[in-house]
Amino acid sequence: AFKAAVLIQQWYRRYVARLEMRRRCTWRIFQSIEYACEQDQIKLHNFFSYLMDHFTPSSSKERDFISRMFVSGESFKEAELEKYCDYESIEVPDSYTGPHLSFPLLPDHATALLEAFKQKQQLHARYVLNLLHETRKHLKQLPNISHVSTCYSEEVTVCGDLHGQLDDLFLIFYKNGLPSPSKSYVFNGDFVDRGKQSVEVLIVLFTFLLIYPKEVHLNRGNHEDHMVNLRYGFTKEVMQKYKVHGKKILKMIQNVFCWLPLATLIDQKVLVIHGGISDTTDLDMLETIQRHRFISVLRGKKRKESNRNVEVQEINGENNAEAEPSGKEAAPSLCPQPRPAQAPSMANRQEFSRWVRQTVQEQIERCRRLVDVSESESEELTYSSSVSLADLDAPYWTRQEEWKQILDILWSDPMPQEGCRVNTVRGGGCYFGPDVTGRILEKHNLQFLIRSHECKQEGYEFCHSRKVLTIFSASNYYEIGSNRGAYVKLGPDLVPHFVQYQANKTAHTLTMTQRISRVEESAFRALREKLFAHTSALISAFKAYDKDNTGRITLSSWATAVESVLHLGLPWRMLRPQLVRSTAEGMLEYRSWLDDLAVEQRSQEHIQSSLLEVIYRNRSNLETIFRIIDRDHSGLISFEEFHQTWKLFSSHMNIELTDDGISDLVRSIDFNKDGNIDFNEFLEAFRLVRQAE
Repeated sequence: AFKAAVLIQQWYRRYVARLEMRRRCTWRIFQSIEYACEQDQIKLHNFFSYLMDHFTPSSSKERDFISRMFVSGESFKEAELEKYCDYESIEVPDSYTGPHLSFPLLPDHATALLEAFKQKQQLHARYVLNLLHETRKHLKQLPNISHVSTCYSEEVTVCGDLHGQLDDLFLIFYKNGLPSPSKSYVFNGDFVDRGKQSVEVLIVLFTFLLIYPKEVHLNRGNHEDHMVNLRYGFTKEVMQKYKVHGKKILKMIQNVFCWLPLATLIDQKVLVIHGGISDTTDLDMLETIQRHRFISVLRGKKRKESNRNVEVQEINGENNAEAEPSGKEAAPSLCPQPRPAQAPSMANRQEFSRWVRQTVQEQIERCRRLVDVSESESEELTYSSSVSLADLDAPYWTRQEEWKQILDILWSDPMPQEGCRVNTVRGGGCYFGPDVTGRILEKHNLQFLIRSHECKQEGYEFCHSRKVLTIFSASNYYEIGSNRGAYVKLGPDLVPHFVQYQANKTAHTLTMTQRISRVEESAFRALREKLFAHTSALISAFKAYDKDNTGRITLSSWATAVESVLHLGLPWRMLRPQLVRSTAEGMLEYRSWLDDLAVEQRSQEHIQSSLLEVIYRNRSNLETIFRIIDRDHSGLISFEEFHQTWKLFSSHMNIELTDDGISDLVRSIDFNKDGNIDFNEFLEAFRLVRQAE
């Protein structure tokens, strides 16, 4: 009996260890793909910013187009914004059956909203704009760092990322109670994106903020940024739910986001910020920053002083060409390249279209490489391009420091090693070690730091000797059963008490093995899509190890080649059994393996392999570009917008196209001949031409 018990114990420990290993691998896959996507977003914005900083408009019309397309938000004066987002001119029809709001708001309004959203009802656009207007007025009165005291309430509840998951917010209120004079809340950013009910989450939070302004506190997260919203779904959600007034709502939300406080201090002892800190974080400086200037924290490369002066002259209407003596060397183009061969005749539309797509992609890839190569950790970055011209008189280094302060607290992550280094995984912010945490806490006489920004399996996690607490409130973030949500309660003693939950009922019915298997399946499906999206690059990498052109490589070479292409930092040798089903004598027939991946993806979407590969690899970037050009958020690009966009690119590609030639091009892209270019047409026109193998 004793031996049997020992054997059972050994078997169970091995079983649990294998489950834990599977869970950790799955978690790493999800996080690697998520952070790679965030890095792509920042690189894409850097690319556009580089275009903007190095392109000299030839006319006021082009200057205006570039300003609208690339500058982070249109500069509305106070009166102009009020007029543009005038909610009073919007009538609520008698047929409207949703909730009604009247200001000042009362607790009954909040209760009615919660019930309406549970019934899948939608708040009318007039009330949304009115709510945003009042929220903005309130936020403008708040300091950069909110101060909360446990003396006035029994406890303070801190919630992490919600990411548009309304069910999690409902569950928090059900378990912990609604905000009230005795129930204070701090919501630590990332209210929107990824989830399907970001609008409703925002409305609920803003409603309680106005009803209980002393008890409800909202911090800004890295997703409270309209450039990030273009990629991760919030912009699209608003336009789908409010087709008529969506543009006005987005403009107001964009303005509200930049007025959100940057941090919260509880009893002067606990600092609550969304991302983290760096070795240069200074709470005194944070308190003095004009936070509303930074509409988007994403930005491009450091502008040279000469370029900055040129930009100021151009925006002020001065013609720089006239100021420069003739004979001086012109400003270098974005991607200086030898002039390409003459374009094919427009008579052969198919040949011309193929040439255009290939030329566009080649030049854009060169520009991206140029941007990436020019990056260095020692190079300073500029402040957000949304800063008004009046701010250009301020000391330049001060703006740099202000921007870095905000970037670090919104994007940074803790690491177990000492020191502070650039966060290359996310592409923004930094990694900070326990020594950095200790210095900041000691400098400002703090006990510990609460942050969010990272999904944790249990909903929370301590690090840095329990001096840094990560809290994440969106349960089932990656997949049903992938993680719990959590919130933390602090009383006068500032001892954290955690409450964990699962908002999805299905997750409660699954055993641990079923839950891990389900999440694991989802993770490997996403990873196979990522592999398929890089088929061409993988073949090139595999050929480098296949010197004799046998079509076979070792499994070790396979793992090295895959990492060299995807750069996900995954343990590929450990993941191999799930990704590579069959091998012969320890060798992998890589073309057959890639064909199997293609079959899996084609079984889901009935389109050709080459196009599908391109879509998986570039769809997010292409959709973001489309939404940047689509300034009115109509879902369509007009011929005029496309005309100006093409002139911008072609001027640096040395492509000789007349206005008539561009008009012919845009008509050829308009496949359904409706006078506009929708996203599918845009995707088709700008897709890569698969290189011959």
